[in-house]
Amino acid sequence: MSYTKSTSKRNKIALVDCNSFYVSCERLFNPRIQKKAVVVLSNNDGCVISRSTEAKILGIKMGEPYFKVKDLVKKNKVEVFSSNYALYGDISRRVMRVLRTFSPKVEIYSIDEAFIDLSFIDEKGAEEYGKEIRSRVLKWTGIPTSVGIATTKTLSKVANHIAKKEKAGVVYLNKDIDERLKKFAIEDVWGVGRQLSKFYYKNNIKNAYDLKNVSNYWVKKGTNVLGAKTAMELRGVPCIDLQIDQEKRKNCCVSRSFGRKVTEIEELEESVTTHCLNAAEKIRADDQLAKTITVFVRTSPFDKSKKYYSNSKTIDLPIATNNSLELIKNATKALSEIYVKGHRYQKAGVILTGLKDEKESQENLLTPLMDNKSKSLMKAIDYTNSKYGRYAISIAHAGLSKGWKMRREHSSKIDTASFDSLPIINI
Repeated sequence: MSYTKSTSKRNKIALVDCNSFYVSCERLFNPRIQKKAVVVLSNNDGCVISRSTEAKILGIKMGEPYFKVKDLVKKNKVEVFSSNYALYGDISRRVMRVLRTFSPKVEIYSIDEAFIDLSFIDEKGAEEYGKEIRSRVLKWTGIPTSVGIATTKTLSKVANHIAKKEKAGVVYLNKDIDERLKKFAIEDVWGVGRQLSKFYYKNNIKNAYDLKNVSNYWVKKGTNVLGAKTAMELRGVPCIDLQIDQEKRKNCCVSRSFGRKVTEIEELEESVTTHCLNAAEKIRADDQLAKTITVFVRTSPFDKSKKYYSNSKTIDLPIATNNSLELIKNATKALSEIYVKGHRYQKAGVILTGLKDEKESQENLLTPLMDNKSKSLMKAIDYTNSKYGRYAISIAHAGLSKGWKMRREHSSKIDTASFDSLPIINI
């Protein structure tokens, strides 16, 4: 499909948002639930974090604890899934790769959202270009999306919200903008949280149109610079730039609450080792090294039968590294110093800090010797796990049964790196 390039310099920003993303990912591999009510739960099957349209109609709210809606779910035969972040992350990467075929300037805003610069597209072709984006993403990944297009990021968020609410698919906010903003509640404006919306309501600012017409001086004085930028963006003045170059992380934290309480240090060591493996893999993917490692443990603050215990230990590494074996050795050492027998632990985690680019690391006499031994091994492990699924190659200390793992009673067990997850077509 061909499009006329814009001759003007008017901004056009598209926000592409995947519809009920976690639910859509589960439906990809399970056509049977396409038209059914579906919900996806958070860690340890705690709260509802994604709902299909059918589930929303039943009155299931976002963030609602699962135990509160269990009867409603059972009565209406709602399909329930535990979160599968490995699956969602992989599908997200595929969606983002498709979006980059439409523009060289893409800001990945979250796992299911991205801003795209479409300023090179002519005014008349913008909406059609948005439809082509939806069509290609759906065809190439199977994920349905909504697209909002406007002159600023904040207005594109408004346009996307309208596209979802009206089930229009694509909304290009280039006319009747004021009428749209008058119907757009202030709490739904991007960057306006719960507390800030209370402040605006107190000052008789009830919708996006009201905020658009407030003086910059008043907004900045009453809120902050970001509040003033939001008001300016609602007027169509770009103030929030696209973050095309993704900043590398400054620290890396991997932690999980246990599916059941843990008392023995052996199981805590298994969890800390597993978290170390995941954290090391993440920083290697970004070509980073860690200078310090922190291990923390805690019991449940709600367990009245036992006194609450929380502790952490930080170790400064002699040489910055991303070697899993080196990190695990220091992590288990730190754990042994903070473990206290008799407690029922609810959570453990690992934090890697002092991250820096591998190319910028300062070497000493031992660095070449250690690098030669570890780099090729780590590269082989990462490649194998990427191809055959996480933990295809692991460390014995991470354990096999992992009885401490998160509760995932409704897991679909879909793994895009496994041939067993390929859909079977009966002809």
